[in-house]
Amino acid sequence: MQITFEALPTETVRALQRGGPDAYGYRPEQKISDGDGVPCRHCMENVAAGEPYLVLAYRPFPELQPYAETGPIFLHAAECKRASFGPDLPEMLASPDYIVRGYGADDRIVYGTGAVVPTAGIAERAGALLARDDVAYIHVRSARNNCYQCRIERA
Repeated sequence: MQITFEALPTETVRALQRGGPDAYGYRPEQKISDGDGVPCRHCMENVAAGEPYLVLAYRPFPELQPYAETGPIFLHAAECKRASFGPDLPEMLASPDYIVRGYGADDRIVYGTGAVVPTAGIAERAGALLARDDVAYIHVRSARNNCYQCRIERA
């Protein structure tokens, strides 16, 4: 199964970078990166030391419902280029492992699909899950804090 890693949509990110409200209706907070563990969900690269970044609540679902998890994410404060789609593991996925979990076309968790997966095995696990008819897309989340990292879809 061919897969593609998906960054956040540019129109969503630009609204947030311009001070638009996050998932809780608040303006994103601005911080300065120390260069360690600040992955931008738009360019899918780490925010370099000394650069400003945003911290905000993000809900990667089209509407509120019981499975619509909301959590903190980071974005460059300045405009950055959206990461290209593709099967290659994004640079920002540098931890030893991540939660990989499938969701149905109804945006609900498909039970039994979630697992903590070693980073090197994410693409293989995603391909196996996306081969299933009941899985529409996948989220990659932090195994330590459950923060949303990116989405994986069929290529």
